[in-house]
Amino acid sequence: MSQEPSEANRDGRHRRNRGARGRRARPDAALSKAPAYISRKIPYYALLGEESLRSIEDHAETILQEIGIEFRGDKETLALWRAAGADVDGERVRFQRGLLRGIIQATAPKEFTQHARNPKRSVIIGGDNTVFSPAYGSPFVRDLDQGRRYGTLEDFQNFVKLAYLSPWLHHSGGTICEPVDIAVNQRHLDMVYAHIRYSDKAFMGSVTAPERAAESIELARLVFGAAFADQNCIILGNINVNSPLVYDGTVTRVVRTYAAANQATVVVPFILGGAMGPVTPAGAIAQAHAEAMAGVALTQVTRPGAPAIYGNFFSTMSLKSGAPTFGMPEAALAYMAVGQLARRLGIPLRCGGSFTSSKVADAQAAQESADALLPALLSGANFVLHAAGWLEGGLTMGYEKLLLDADRLGMMHVLMRGLSLDDNAFALDAFREVGPGKHFLGCAHTMANYETAYYQSALADSNSFEQWRDGGEKDALERANERVKAMLAEYVPPPIDAAVDEALRDFICRRKASRPDAWY
Repeated sequence: MSQEPSEANRDGRHRRNRGARGRRARPDAALSKAPAYISRKIPYYALLGEESLRSIEDHAETILQEIGIEFRGDKETLALWRAAGADVDGERVRFQRGLLRGIIQATAPKEFTQHARNPKRSVIIGGDNTVFSPAYGSPFVRDLDQGRRYGTLEDFQNFVKLAYLSPWLHHSGGTICEPVDIAVNQRHLDMVYAHIRYSDKAFMGSVTAPERAAESIELARLVFGAAFADQNCIILGNINVNSPLVYDGTVTRVVRTYAAANQATVVVPFILGGAMGPVTPAGAIAQAHAEAMAGVALTQVTRPGAPAIYGNFFSTMSLKSGAPTFGMPEAALAYMAVGQLARRLGIPLRCGGSFTSSKVADAQAAQESADALLPALLSGANFVLHAAGWLEGGLTMGYEKLLLDADRLGMMHVLMRGLSLDDNAFALDAFREVGPGKHFLGCAHTMANYETAYYQSALADSNSFEQWRDGGEKDALERANERVKAMLAEYVPPPIDAAVDEALRDFICRRKASRPDAWY
């Protein structure tokens, strides 16, 4: 693993950053006090009873047995299924009832640790734990100053820095935005390096091709060491099923690449009701359960015990226009049902986060994002991808939206740790001091709990009208824009061992030099 910098490096960094220390005190202080992940203290929401859950599981097994799933363009995966006892007919694979469940429950871990470059930032995925990660995959970015535009490597690096500085995002994420100024076959190297160099939180690797997945894993090995990597999760890969009921060869080879290296795969059926699945949520849930079990089981027949996450992406759509819709009640119900199914299967769950169709961070974005995030948390999601920054149905990553969402994630930290019932919480000393008819503002109990009693939003304005007016009448978007600029100006990268950094750069240079750029 990476080591602390040498004394000479520490002294040099001290001289360079002496003037910045005061400016960066606030973000660093918040980050140091924040938990590496959430250990929830509130119960899950149990939407369905035993009979209903069995009905969904039975319908998923019927889909797997009667209809099956196509695994296209990957003979090795077909051979694995044949050896596992599935019925392989060309590229169509049918699974007898209970086969996939048995494979998963025999070896898939119920929870696992993804190690971060900074051990204090390592996250436990599964159980009663929840990890928040930024949005993923957007080709466009947006901010208040320049509007909507294609993402660049600079934008990507900025988002990594902002996620690193946010105390409420536990994970650096993956393709936070597409850096389209870098060749398609090279950009994964720059993205993984940015996660490693500009953050010390856990991160995700490339899934666009098996060789890119392998190079992402190799970069992570340079940080942690090959022996450690073989026995521990150091990188995640997030794949989407080609719903309905298809896995293409690129996806299955990527899954096998991560699993063979003992690295985690997030397996995500991608279902828009009425397009990639039926319009009725029950049918779509059964389909998603079948597809997710197939992908998770593939990790286990590749390498038993490899970490895997049962993912879900279900959204409604406008049946008039075909556009996806978010924050809708049908998706909320589906998330809660899927949470129960994943817990019965005994593996970690990934759900989406702050989804919206809105093009800007407006009232629609706030409503849809809030109504998409909360059901995911109530469902028991262990890994929340797209927790912050998502705009325009995932086409755009928003600078201000990232911070507005992260502020809400901070509120969710408070919600999910539940209600304290200790002596301090009951505050009998305060009642004895204050007595009837007086206020608690100046009492000893209030002063002792002043900094921690309530969540303090970094962006909400609770001042008087006059104070707000005299401050320029700024709305939430403007306040977030100012905060983005301040955080990037205050940013100081976490330390990294110089030899590790040199090895990473050398690996990237050699790989880029070995092939011509490809732009499609």
